[in-house]
Amino acid sequence: MRPSKRKPDELRRVSIERAVSKHAEGSCLIKFGDTQVLCTASLEERLPPWLKGQGRGWVTAEYAMLPRATAERTRREVTVGHPSGRTQEIQRLIGRAMRAVVDLPKLGERQISIDCDVIQADGGTRTAAITGAWVALHDCIQWMKMRDMVKDGVLRDSVAAVSCGLYKGEPVLDLDYAEDSNADADANFVMTGAGGIVEVQGTAETVPFTQERFDQLMSLAKKGIGELVQLQKLSIS
Repeated sequence: MRPSKRKPDELRRVSIERAVSKHAEGSCLIKFGDTQVLCTASLEERLPPWLKGQGRGWVTAEYAMLPRATAERTRREVTVGHPSGRTQEIQRLIGRAMRAVVDLPKLGERQISIDCDVIQADGGTRTAAITGAWVALHDCIQWMKMRDMVKDGVLRDSVAAVSCGLYKGEPVLDLDYAEDSNADADANFVMTGAGGIVEVQGTAETVPFTQERFDQLMSLAKKGIGELVQLQKLSIS
């Protein structure tokens, strides 16, 4: 049924390669099938002005797509002069997902900036970015611990994300572009390793879907995120 011949509850092939950036405190290249995202985490001894003196840190994120990440070249947003609404929404989502699992007071008055750059896009770029961003964040915090900059407990849990959708009327896990562009409904689920829900984004593309269908998508997401969390743990072990 699926263009990729995958089972309805089957993830694309996922790989995580760590320490791919010479200069970043934490980094990884994550691949969800043909979607590839470079994630770096940078430690900065500065804070947004509104956070200074509050005794806690901050985690923020930026997201971008390279011009030929897609089938046709897209202009760099810097040439337009501002990020698109989609870009702003995604990078805020990544930031929220990372802050959900960080004890900000234990981070101290520092900021970790996570950059997620899409090298190649085939659907699910934001979910791949979140899953890879956590690995880069983990390695950045480990870098800090090795230098006695922070103690244990800064990173409270893992966090990962996956898309689900209704394709030809059936619930499926981890949509690629062929499915995403023709889905009756699609949703992005962000969850912690312990199973806590960070965020759910769902949209009916054709007609509204039922609670029963949503529950099926949620069940698929839990399964998929459980597998992604295991892959994250394997990659950092």
